[in-house]
Amino acid sequence: MKLPMQPADILLPASHISYEKWAVVACDQFTSQPDYWREAEALVGDSPSTLRLTLPEIWLNESARRVPEIQRSMADYLNGGVLQQAVHGFILVERTTPSGIRPGLVAALDLEAYDFSAGSSSLIRATEGTVPERVPPRARIRRDASLELPHVMMLIDDPMKRVIEPLWERRSYLRCLYDFDLMLGGGHLRGWAVEGADAEAVLSAMQSLYLGCNGLLFAVGDGNHSLAAARQCWLEIRARLTEAERETHPARYALTEIVNLNCEAMQFEPIHRVLFNVNSAAFISEFRAAMRSAQMEDAPGDDLVLFDPCASMSFKFAQHPLPFLQSFLDSYLSRHPETDLDYIHGDEALRQIVSSHAGCMGFKIRSFDKSELFGAIRRWGALPRKTFSMGEATEKRYYMEARRIKP
Repeated sequence: MKLPMQPADILLPASHISYEKWAVVACDQFTSQPDYWREAEALVGDSPSTLRLTLPEIWLNESARRVPEIQRSMADYLNGGVLQQAVHGFILVERTTPSGIRPGLVAALDLEAYDFSAGSSSLIRATEGTVPERVPPRARIRRDASLELPHVMMLIDDPMKRVIEPLWERRSYLRCLYDFDLMLGGGHLRGWAVEGADAEAVLSAMQSLYLGCNGLLFAVGDGNHSLAAARQCWLEIRARLTEAERETHPARYALTEIVNLNCEAMQFEPIHRVLFNVNSAAFISEFRAAMRSAQMEDAPGDDLVLFDPCASMSFKFAQHPLPFLQSFLDSYLSRHPETDLDYIHGDEALRQIVSSHAGCMGFKIRSFDKSELFGAIRRWGALPRKTFSMGEATEKRYYMEARRIKP
């Protein structure tokens, strides 16, 4: 199979647009913190912004109203000169966060080489289980959209640092595209055009990595369900095309940011769980009974901490606690439809949510070692959903670049 990556025609906002108001954090963050999104709304005001082109998941119940507005905004931004082509090639990005400096590469990946199904052996694979019911809402947004704006981050395992880092070392020779502070504690973002001979050098380095990748070149770090939606929409379009049309149709590709797993600033953080409208004493009783049934040692430790506003309890696990916990939560929710589950980034956010909601229970989970990731995927396939987060919520990708996905 050919290298599943190619240069793209990448759009950026025109120079008169405020980039600080344009770039907004990934839509799947702060899903239980409406104050964050209200503050983002207040900061953006009437300015052009990716807040108008994406749907924060906290407002998914308003999708019937918001999705048509998103699609109208896309057309307005294209027709009104808000978005302009900036690059044919790639964009080298540099994100500065509390975790350090994180270089990345914005590129188009071939959805023909991606398969998120269990047991997949494709070159591009999901790192975590895909929840089928979470794909259609995202597909509805993409299906009639004229643009894509990526928050998907792809991982490569490049311990010799041959693909992205050489570009970053010579970034002063590249054409600078943007350099600004991100809103609401997102750190600083810079970007440079990678075109011509520089783009060819990237493809050559990636080809070398491909030849030694043992069947797994890209693993989805963030945005698994958004990439799955892009794949679903492509399959729908693909069925209506000739073989020749399939080769060049823009929807065949998805714009993503590629990051080296071995980057020192690439920190894996746990994704915690929170239950709403739950009787914590009854839950803990069922949970401990399930551990005994699975012949697990019910011993104290810091692998998993369960707590409510009044008390906490901690457990030790021989393996990572998430496979057992997620399986139990899925079973518990099927028996308790009155209880809701959410996924929370950050210890402090978890504590704040639990302390401010009656009938709420938090699950603090230990981190997953990133050095295990590619080997685990090759051996076992996708990990349980929401196993890890690449950094805290404010370190997620911000929407910046765009690409046309309609001919």
